[in-house]
Amino acid sequence: MTSGKRPARRFVYCVVAACAVTQSLSCFARDLNQDEVLELRRKGVILPLEQFIDQALGRYPGSKLLEAELEEKHGALVYEIELLTADHVVRELKFDAGDSHLLQDKEDD
Repeated sequence: MTSGKRPARRFVYCVVAACAVTQSLSCFARDLNQDEVLELRRKGVILPLEQFIDQALGRYPGSKLLEAELEEKHGALVYEIELLTADHVVRELKFDAGDSHLLQDKEDD
């Protein structure tokens, strides 16, 4: 009877641990909804998304836009632009949404 409870208890511990990790990861990055983005743009806190898309496509001529999103990471607003290059490589570029500074340019897995 005791051995039958062990797998159930182990399962509960795994679920609790998974929830704890998920909760802590949500603190690192948060997608902003369109109303939040429009308000930030109206207030001049962030620059227009089109500017970042143009900048990313300019780095990789012939590439195609796959995804663009604005996230809040550790209190900073970051545009993430994902491209498919002419060489069929997926690249992820991250920009500071307030000053257009390129933060990261890496091949995406």
